[in-house]
Amino acid sequence: MTVRLVLATHNPHKVDELRRILGAQLEGIELVGYDGPEPVEDGLTFAENALIKARAAAAHTGLAAIADDSGISVDALGGAPGIHSARYAGNRDDRENLELLLANLAGRSDRSSQFTCAAALVVGDFEHVEVGVWPGTVLLEAAGAGGFGYDPVFQPAGHTVSAAEMTADEKNAVSHRARAFGQIMPVVRDRLL
Repeated sequence: MTVRLVLATHNPHKVDELRRILGAQLEGIELVGYDGPEPVEDGLTFAENALIKARAAAAHTGLAAIADDSGISVDALGGAPGIHSARYAGNRDDRENLELLLANLAGRSDRSSQFTCAAALVVGDFEHVEVGVWPGTVLLEAAGAGGFGYDPVFQPAGHTVSAAEMTADEKNAVSHRARAFGQIMPVVRDRLL
């Protein structure tokens, strides 16, 4: 028997990436898409926003739900764009967000940053969150055509290429999303199977 688990996102890139990341960990679990309303993400942290999304998906579908909230935080910008990463330039345009980030870092030598992902699980009254962090630096200009969002300007610590220049398998083995969901999947399996 297969248990259904709704993935609370309307972002097709995240759906694809999470299916690749979770792979064999999904054995016995059918990951289903979410077509319900998007909740207002008014939390002050990645964890709070992930829980808001998971709660909304669970309430709308009646199924167990997982969600994530993620973004890039840059030390020299006081942690910005942080939880506002997806709409940093005022909309959901990846290119405009990336260009604004580079413009705001122009002339700055400290370009240290980190991607953060909070993964949340809601099963009835049970809620659980795990957080994964991927440290690195913001490059001077975009490099690579893979990935999405800020991947072309993010160089992970210990790597010589941007996240957009890594293969999907390389990125999915070490990313913030891989770390957060890798930590939460044992809890998911314990609760659902």
